[in-house]
Amino acid sequence: MKFISIILVYIPIMCFSQITESQLSKDVIKKQYPLLEKAFKDKSLQFGNPIFIRIFKEDEVLEIWVKKDKTFNLFKTYSICYFSGGLGPKKKKGDGKSPEGFYAVKPKQLNPYSTYHLSFDTGYPNDFDRSNGYTGSGLMVHGNCVSIGCYAMTDERIEEIYSIVQKAFESGQETIKLNIFPFRMTEAKLASHLNSEYHGFWENLKEGFDYFEVHKIPPMVTVKSKKYVIGK
Repeated sequence: MKFISIILVYIPIMCFSQITESQLSKDVIKKQYPLLEKAFKDKSLQFGNPIFIRIFKEDEVLEIWVKKDKTFNLFKTYSICYFSGGLGPKKKKGDGKSPEGFYAVKPKQLNPYSTYHLSFDTGYPNDFDRSNGYTGSGLMVHGNCVSIGCYAMTDERIEEIYSIVQKAFESGQETIKLNIFPFRMTEAKLASHLNSEYHGFWENLKEGFDYFEVHKIPPMVTVKSKKYVIGK
C-alpha cells in the first residue's frame, strides 16, 4: 500500500486584502509612496514599519511615530486644520465634540470614497465609550479642513497621512493605535485644569500618556469598571 503525504501550506490573509481603493486613493498612493520612502529614509526609518498616532487638541497637532527596533520614533508632526467642541471627551451624538481617549484603526476603517477627500475612522465609540453610555459614530480624521466632531486636515496633509496608514496595513500591521489627548498631559498642565468637570477622566488618560513618554511603546489598554486600564 502506498501512502501519499499531503503538506498543507498556510497562506495568511494579509491585512491589505481588506483595503478598499478608489481612483483617488490609487493616484494619491502612486504619488506619495516614492516621496514617503525618501522622507522615512532621511530619518533612518523604514517606510511600512508599524506606526502609532497621537493627537493633541490644544496644540492642534497629529503625530506619527514609527517603530524602529523595539521602540517608536517620531516621524512627523502635522497641524490639524480644524476640530470642534473644544476640550473634553465626546459623550453624545450631536454634541459637536471630537473624541478623546484610546482608539484603534483597522484596514476596514479607511475610506477612500470620503466626501472629505480621504479619511479613516477613529474607532469611536470604543469599549470605554460604550460602557459609559456615550453615543455617536463616524468620527474621522479627514481632509477638506471642515469638521463637526472629526479631526480635519488639509487635503495635502491627509494624503500623506492616509498613505502612511495604508502602507503600514499593506506591510502587515493589523491595528494602528490612536491616542487622543486634550493637551500634553504634564503634571502642571493637568493641575491647571483642576476644576474641570473632565479632570478625573484626564487623570485616567494621563496614565497612558505617561507610559508612552517613559517607554516609547504604545500602551496596552483595556476597560474595567468604566475606566481605562493601562497595561504593558
